[in-house]
Amino acid sequence: MKPTLFLLALLALAAAGCGPKQEPAKKSTGENPLTAPADYVGAIGKAQQSAIKTVATASLDQAIKMFQEEKGRLPTNLTELVTSGTLPKLPAVPNGMKFDYDAASGKVKIVPQ
Repeated sequence: MKPTLFLLALLALAAAGCGPKQEPAKKSTGENPLTAPADYVGAIGKAQQSAIKTVATASLDQAIKMFQEEKGRLPTNLTELVTSGTLPKLPAVPNGMKFDYDAASGKVKIVPQ
């Protein structure tokens, strides 16, 4: 009787160990109340940079279209938008970024310097 109970207990332990494996707990970021103010400020900074990029590219896209309507061609570079009077000045970009203009397609994007 004892060997049978021992064998059943051993089988029960083996069966319990063969179940689906649990994922280890993932480290959560941004949920520490001590770092919440810094996380918030960082998120605001990223959102501000994204907004600046969106506004700058949208205004340049519009100016390029206006230039093309007036002159019948795309500008050769972005400074031509200012010298022709289409824009008073080029929009600002976030620190460490610059405009990348493709004169063949008239597309402008903001890229790291």
